[in-house]
Amino acid sequence: FYSLEQNYPNPFNPSTIINFNLAKSGFTSLKIYDVIGNEVAVILNKELEAGPYQIAFDAANLPSGVYMYTINSGSFTETMKMMLLK
Repeated sequence: FYSLEQNYPNPFNPSTIINFNLAKSGFTSLKIYDVIGNEVAVILNKELEAGPYQIAFDAANLPSGVYMYTINSGSFTETMKMMLLK
């Protein structure tokens, strides 16, 4: 099954962990966007095998605020919200 979990900790400063699961192997991207939709970081952009993953994200270079993280893998797309508090 595909899943994207809430980052932990949330709110965070300056790093957080994002967990997700892929049902099938495939090209996968995980990107961070600000609240107005600008892409601010690309965490992942490569072929991955099926299975669980844990990715660390360091936002030390970003200002405090609300951000969205979106995963795309095959036909699966999901977006979740996270908050950076400095």
